[in-house]
Amino acid sequence: MYIDSHIHAFADSIAERAVNRLKEVAKIEPCTDGTIKGAERVLEKCGIDYGVLLPVATKPSQQTTINNWAKDEYKGRFISFGTVHPLAEDKVEELDRIKSLGLKGVKLHNDYQGVFIFDEVCKPIYKRCEELGLPVVFHMGRDPISPEVHRAMPYDLLELHENFPKLKIIGAHMGGVYAWESVYHYIAGVPNIWLDTAFVASYIDEKLFGEIVKKHGADRILFGSDLPWSNPDNEKALVSRLSVTDSEKDKIYWKNAVELLELDI
Repeated sequence: MYIDSHIHAFADSIAERAVNRLKEVAKIEPCTDGTIKGAERVLEKCGIDYGVLLPVATKPSQQTTINNWAKDEYKGRFISFGTVHPLAEDKVEELDRIKSLGLKGVKLHNDYQGVFIFDEVCKPIYKRCEELGLPVVFHMGRDPISPEVHRAMPYDLLELHENFPKLKIIGAHMGGVYAWESVYHYIAGVPNIWLDTAFVASYIDEKLFGEIVKKHGADRILFGSDLPWSNPDNEKALVSRLSVTDSEKDKIYWKNAVELLELDI
């Protein structure tokens, strides 16, 4: 089985516009049209059983609508996270609603939301997610929209864990795009932090990738692709080349996600 724990899609009405805007910023050719159906076609072609949708509210006014959409799309091949915006006045109440909707966690993207991971305005989110048992996934490291200012770095996750030790933290992109040496130094081996493989296959040094997995433990690595920005086959192949047992690869490919997200599949 394969669970891609990091994919993106958009409502049909905005998918083309959203993908084209992101394509311009990232200078990357997407492998879907940004729709749910487009994502499903790629997942099926790559032999992926389930994909975890990670929506992002880039404005406070978006969070309710996006979470309603995420709930509607939580079916069949798709599992959904929710999202809140750190500047929304009702963000804590929306976290309660995310939990009641059955969404499996919360996605934050500090660069698109314009806040640093350590900003005071974010701390009520962490506190409530810790209380609710909702995992929080962060875009980590460099992002094309903010190439010079990095709002979520590996050492930030270490501080976050120290302040909220029971919070389930997922550091996307193996803990930080182009910051993997810092991942190895600061957070590999730290408890209650999971790392996903999204969008790293073409960029990470494979020896360093293996060393991070070894130090952190295969039981806290999540297979993910960042679809539509990377084809899941790329990250599948990267994991397949790891010098770990087949049992550990199964943990990465799907078992860790089932346990962390408490999936009944």
